[in-house]
Amino acid sequence: MYLNCHSYYSLRYGTISIEELIAEAKNNSIESLALTDINNSMGTIDFVKECRLNGIKPIAGIEFRDEQHRLLYTAVALNNKGFAEINRFLTHHNLAKTELLSVPPLFDNAYVVFPYQTGTLIKLKENEYIGVKPHELKKLATSKLRYRQDRLVAFHPVTFIRDTDYELHRHLRAIGNNTLLTKLTPEQLASPKEKLLPPDFIEIMYSDYPELVRNTKQLIKNCGIDFDFCSVKNKNTFTGNSYDDKLLLEKLARDGLAYRYDKNNKEAIKRVKHELEVIDKLGFSAYFLITWDIVRYSMSRGFYHVGRGSGANSIVAYCLKITDVDPIELDLYFERFINPKRSSPPDFDIDYSWKDREEVQDYIFKRYGTKHTALIGTISTFKDRAIFRELGKVYGLPKEEIDSLADNPGAESNRNSITEQLFKVGNMLMDFPNQRSIHAGGIIISEEPVTCYTALDLPPKGFPTTQFDMYVAESIGFEKLDILSQRGIGHINESVDIIRKNRGVKVDVHQISKFKQDVKINEMLYIGETNGCFYIESPAMRGLLKKLRCNNYLSLVAASSIIRPGVAKSGMMKEYIKRFHSRGNFKYLHPIMEEQLKETFGVMVYQEDVIKICHHFAGLDLSDADILRRAMAGKFRSKKEFERIRGKFFTNCKERGYPDELAAEVWRQVASFAGYAFSKAHSASYAVESYQSLYLKAYFPLEFMVAVINNFGGFFRTWVYVNEARRWGGNICLPCVNNSMYMTSISGKDIFLGFVHVQNLESKIAESIPEEREKNGNYSSLEDFVRRIPAGHEQLILLIRLDAFRFTGKTKKQLLWEAHMLLDKREKKPVTNRLFFEKPKEFVLPELEQSRIEDAYDEIELLGFPVTITNFDLLETKFRGNILAKDLVKQIGKTIRILGNLVTIKNVRTSKGEWMHFGCFLDLTGEFFDTVNFPDSLKKYPFRGYGIYLVLGKVVEEFGFPSIEVEKMAKLPFKKDPRY
Repeated sequence: MYLNCHSYYSLRYGTISIEELIAEAKNNSIESLALTDINNSMGTIDFVKECRLNGIKPIAGIEFRDEQHRLLYTAVALNNKGFAEINRFLTHHNLAKTELLSVPPLFDNAYVVFPYQTGTLIKLKENEYIGVKPHELKKLATSKLRYRQDRLVAFHPVTFIRDTDYELHRHLRAIGNNTLLTKLTPEQLASPKEKLLPPDFIEIMYSDYPELVRNTKQLIKNCGIDFDFCSVKNKNTFTGNSYDDKLLLEKLARDGLAYRYDKNNKEAIKRVKHELEVIDKLGFSAYFLITWDIVRYSMSRGFYHVGRGSGANSIVAYCLKITDVDPIELDLYFERFINPKRSSPPDFDIDYSWKDREEVQDYIFKRYGTKHTALIGTISTFKDRAIFRELGKVYGLPKEEIDSLADNPGAESNRNSITEQLFKVGNMLMDFPNQRSIHAGGIIISEEPVTCYTALDLPPKGFPTTQFDMYVAESIGFEKLDILSQRGIGHINESVDIIRKNRGVKVDVHQISKFKQDVKINEMLYIGETNGCFYIESPAMRGLLKKLRCNNYLSLVAASSIIRPGVAKSGMMKEYIKRFHSRGNFKYLHPIMEEQLKETFGVMVYQEDVIKICHHFAGLDLSDADILRRAMAGKFRSKKEFERIRGKFFTNCKERGYPDELAAEVWRQVASFAGYAFSKAHSASYAVESYQSLYLKAYFPLEFMVAVINNFGGFFRTWVYVNEARRWGGNICLPCVNNSMYMTSISGKDIFLGFVHVQNLESKIAESIPEEREKNGNYSSLEDFVRRIPAGHEQLILLIRLDAFRFTGKTKKQLLWEAHMLLDKREKKPVTNRLFFEKPKEFVLPELEQSRIEDAYDEIELLGFPVTITNFDLLETKFRGNILAKDLVKQIGKTIRILGNLVTIKNVRTSKGEWMHFGCFLDLTGEFFDTVNFPDSLKKYPFRGYGIYLVLGKVVEEFGFPSIEVEKMAKLPFKKDPRY
């Protein structure tokens, strides 16, 4: 009887979660029902699983609507083959970006139910029916269809289960239609009568037409769907059969063993043998080989990659060059990656440069086929401020009111009858699915076509994407590959190219063992000389490195995890540093903490530590400990399961005789990892990348900084990296039409800023300047440039104001005058290369003044920062403070005055709910220093945007790292802009 049920996965339409739908069906003794969400099948797998748990027969389908949201028809699958057919049909239209057909093709294993209005106009195929809603029965009495009752079914849509759901539905439809609530039309809404009713109620409604009920029951009897939730759904083999996969993986692992280790390394040989046995037993050989194949391809293209995540625990992955982390050196246990007790399949995380990732993805889709390969989708939900913004628009609130409501919802000024209703609906809307999107990097490669499990979308990225998310993919048995992008890899890769071009040196950044022993690199780590280096350049990380006196790879691995917000927020980061400095003079919470966490002084630092403590201290079995670990990392969504394990943790602690206070404290430390914990292997992978960055900065600092500037993805803004390049001896040059490229470039020690940095310069012009120069030689004059580059007045003026024609020896004002003369006379036709040119008339102009301050303001306006002078040179005052950043460590306890160029601010709420700030500045010489602005001083002396500040404060230190507790602070004025 229930052929057309909507869940909240009918986005911006449905109001019921899958769990609520099934629970209500069970309460009403409903034996079978069909989930037919609008234009998607994203909820089907969860629906099937939930039906199983509640003894209800699931039926799968999709309700098809056109772009105007008009109902076309509902397809209901007979079986799994029918579900795949329906998914293929929807996928074809999604990928081709075509409108849905008004009449679908003949499905071999699916029924189609047309709405009453449409069904009367078409000739029905053998698998097609007309759905008659309860209110349409009156029409049936006078319709010719009353003689064709064998083709009619009882069709009562389900969209609501509570009386309040209709009001929520109205708000969702207003959001979906981007309109005011008051402007919604009946055609845009479901009927308020679309509630889940008991079966006998429905039979009474159709009592005058019993044949419709019989037809519906027969159709439901014929249909059904189920999934195997136990088997792995990934591509089964790489070579074509499992035995050959096993042999190939063994050969590749042994070849890699010879590359990575001494041939007589017994421990490595033993571990490789053990891992290969486990991989073969669990059927993961193809998974390793496919990952190896992707890495092999990317290396053949010269793409640099980093293999990380739990996959770095595997020595086989290390031997196959999937990762660069030696699991023996770090004592990483393979069972963290693959073990029979794991509640989830493993996955590899492979990072590429943001410039290379799409090519790698393209290879994967072409190598393994678009029918069997898909990106994993994700589902964004309605959250906090976004809810206020969406609802504010449908109520027609002005933008200022919406902004105020989103920024400060608790303010008394934001309380009125409209906002009270808005809060009420907002609470109902919280965590509802909102839109489908793409997972950061997950890809699945399936043995069966992906459409056996889901329909596919085609987002702007251009690759087919599953409608379900990674949680569903995992529950059905997919092991995803994460093909991710990051800017850090981009700058390492580009550095190698720039070094080869500028120095003629071929650099191998994979000599990790050599880097770890390099004194110069470890010294840079120790003093926090990490600006531009992957993951270790932020003010907080720079401070942590100094506090931990970090001068080796292993201590950096720990630091990379300790810096995570969960550990810091819980106070355990500070406790770790304290214990690091007072080894032997602290007390472990419990002997098991000492036994399991001695390496990290009794502090849980890695995800593995959570597993260890939950297993050895609280007695959770490894599968429960792993579920908890995954929940802490934000990779598990079952709150019910999480609460079950939490309860078991405390029950076990009580049974073991632990005091309640001890159990609560251990749990607090475990819980502090929520959403943030790194595995040790993951931290180790990051530390490898950090060492590669450090090596490049230590030995090729200028080329390295140019690469960092070009990748636009560091912690700081561009001007900070430009400052760093100057600090390391680079000569920073403004863009020049005869020297600069589109991106920033280097020649010797001269660093020419790229045209990409010039604000409002059209990319077409910015790219054509170096391209034309490469083809036909340097520009000889402004007139020559105007003949060869089709730049208009505004574009040419931008370049002149940045002194990009300084090779002419003329001042900017002379060039501006000349530009107007040239452009006024230029023929209004495409720029071409002519054989002969008339020599232009030369004009003698009076001497026009141009000051350095004027130049600096041009540079700030067009680049965002000055180049020819510093921000400090722009100050009205000549006072430059009485101390520099390098001398702070000698001034502990003293009150000092220092000038600093504000780099960044970190905002933190205190336990009282007040704001305090951590400031990061550069001094006169370009050196960093840090401030702490407590709430009292911050209220009196707040930050007032970027610029140079005079800071008065007391120098304090924590574990050898100095900072300034601000007492007073003022932003200093610049000299007036002489251009106006």
